[in-house]
Parts: sequence; C-alpha cells; structure tokens
Amino acid sequence: MNPFIESNSIIDDGIALQERANRDGYLFFRDVINRDSISEVRRDITEILQRFSWIQEGTDPLEAITTHTAVLEYTEEFEPVYDEIMKLESFHSLAHNSAIFNLAETLLGMDVLLHPSNIARIIFPSGLAHTTPPHQDYVHIQGTPDVWTSWIPLGNCPQQMGGLSVLSGSHKSGIFPVTEASGAGRLRSDTSSINAEWVSSSFNLGDMLLFYSHTVHKGLPNLSGNRLRISADFRYQKASNSVINTVLKPHHGRLKWEEVYAGWKSDKYQFYWKKFSLATVDKVPWQVDA
Repeated sequence: MNPFIESNSIIDDGIALQERANRDGYLFFRDVINRDSISEVRRDITEILQRFSWIQEGTDPLEAITTHTAVLEYTEEFEPVYDEIMKLESFHSLAHNSAIFNLAETLLGMDVLLHPSNIARIIFPSGLAHTTPPHQDYVHIQGTPDVWTSWIPLGNCPQQMGGLSVLSGSHKSGIFPVTEASGAGRLRSDTSSINAEWVSSSFNLGDMLLFYSHTVHKGLPNLSGNRLRISADFRYQKASNSVINTVLKPHHGRLKWEEVYAGWKSDKYQFYWKKFSLATVDKVPWQVDA
C-alpha cells in the first residue's frame, strides 16, 4: 500500500490545499497537533480503561497494554466505559485545537461548526473481525456533504497497529451502495465499481488525517498483539449548512450534555454551537442492500 501524500509543505497555501483536497479527498499532515494536548487526552482515557480492567494490571497505562478479550462498540460492557470517556473535558477540548480549525476554515470558510458529537475509538488487537469496514461518513452524518473529518491517533500508531486507510479520489464517485457489516458504523460501502488506490501511512503523535464525507476510508487491523489503538474523530462543516440533530448530541446518545459537563473546570466549550442559528434536520434511514 502506498503512503499518504504529506501536505505540510503547502499548509500555508490555501489554494494548493483546496486543489489537493479536491483531487484526493484527503489531506495528511505530520506533527501539526500539540503533542502535550494529545498526551493529556491519552492519559485521561487510559486511566479510565485501567479502572475498568481493559489495561493489564501492573503495566504503564499510557502503553495501553491489554490481555482483555475484545469489547465491541454498543455492547453492554462497552457503554459504561464509553460514557466515562464522553465526560472528559480534555477529549472534547482537543477538537477545538487551533491547528485543526485553521485547516477547516481553509477548506470550508470562516463559519466553521464543529459537530459536538466527538468520537473516540478503542480498537483491540484481538477483535480483528470487527475492524471498521470501508465506508463513507455521509451515510451516517447526512445533513450536508461538505463535512471534513479529522482523524487523530491518540498516541503513536505504527503500521502494525493499523491506523486508517483512504481510497484516494473516491469522493468523486458519489455515494456507494452499502451492506450490513460488523465494526464501527455497521455498514460497508461496495466500491467494486471504481478503480482507485488505497493509501495509508504509519502515524506519529501529532499527525492528523483530514478527509471529505464522501471519501471512502476504513480501519486497518490492529496486529500489535497486545496494545489498544486509541484515536479520535472530530467533524467540521459550515454552520450555514444543514446539520442532523444526532450530531448535536453526545456520541452514542446515552448521555445528556449536562451529564457530560458536570465535572468540567471551564464552560468555554460548553454548548458553543448554540451561538449559531442552525438548520437542523432528522437523519434518514439509509437503504441497505441485501
């Protein structure tokens, strides 16, 4: 698999960034997010995972070493742990990082709305059959297609830990048919109709991948043997475009924002989206092929 094209050399050239984004459907950057901010989030998340015994006792939580059986998203064992992650002020604050917002403004304009429904992913090395399948975010987020997702590994992510892969240029081919699948999102895009190249790279702390809502992407299997892969998905769109109600709620929809904010030290990022006059719409169930 060929590596991502790195875009650090044109990060200050808005026109060049837009041209590359339009061509490839993604932008990849090395070392653009403050490492201390990411490390703080990783520490907070791994402390939760250790408390729930997902991290092996007697090991450094930051190493995220596990011998625990894979816990799948939306299961009874997963949800209480995820609720605790959703309450982390450090996690939600990272989505407001200025480096991400500057790039989002380059691609979208100045009225950028961050979807408050920020997503954390905990990928076990023993659940390979449930790796995130190829999919397009628009199927899940709807509202407007002009949404860019920022995928950030919350720690170094060498190739053996998998990371994310993108089908370069796939955003130009519309929305692909979907079938049911295991893994995050539970839907798989059928891309057999196009000839495009899958690309991916190893990730280091501070690296970031941005991709368009129509760009097909997938998780790669965590083959580390004993380490959890921890990452974050943050999404950005123009505030003047339609947005579905679902993405204005905490991810998974189990908590209320008052529960999320209860232990926060600052109100800076609380209910920030209410400053916009948003055009909200309901999510439409997606047709799944047999």
